[in-house]
Amino acid sequence: MSETATTTAPAVTGERSDLLAQLATQRQFLRFTTRDLTDEQAALRTTAGELCLGGLIKHVAAVEESWAGFILEGPSAMPDFMNLTQADLDQRADQFRLLPGETLAGVLDAYEEVARRTDALVASLPDLDVTHPLPEAPWNKPGVRWSARRVVLHVIAETAQHAGHADILRESLDGAKTMG
Repeated sequence: MSETATTTAPAVTGERSDLLAQLATQRQFLRFTTRDLTDEQAALRTTAGELCLGGLIKHVAAVEESWAGFILEGPSAMPDFMNLTQADLDQRADQFRLLPGETLAGVLDAYEEVARRTDALVASLPDLDVTHPLPEAPWNKPGVRWSARRVVLHVIAETAQHAGHADILRESLDGAKTMG
């Protein structure tokens, strides 16, 4: 009789644990704003802007996925911000709304998958200090480099900012609040 060896990933501790815990908290705030909504409600624009809750989740998932790619591949994983085509702009605009055939459940599932991959990446990186130059963009200073750590901090900040936007959208929809 032979025994089957099983391996498990080492526990994430220290700084990585703190970063991933904070990111998980912000993700949960964002996801919570969509509780008990129908697909139709998640697609509604409730303010003067173009945002809807389902689209905001899609956008945050796309941004997180893009930054995870940056950690692995550097600026080549990011859009060419200096040469965006109309098709690129249209695709970006589609990130902010639920399109025909898309559902809130599907968008949340896709976001969960992006989160799972990001968490696994951060847990497995040999070094959070490895840097890449930021892509050329009107808002990036030339020559600036970001470490994997800085990227994770940025994703946390982006997620928190968009969770605040989602709070406003949800309260405008039906008065529900994430906190308070």
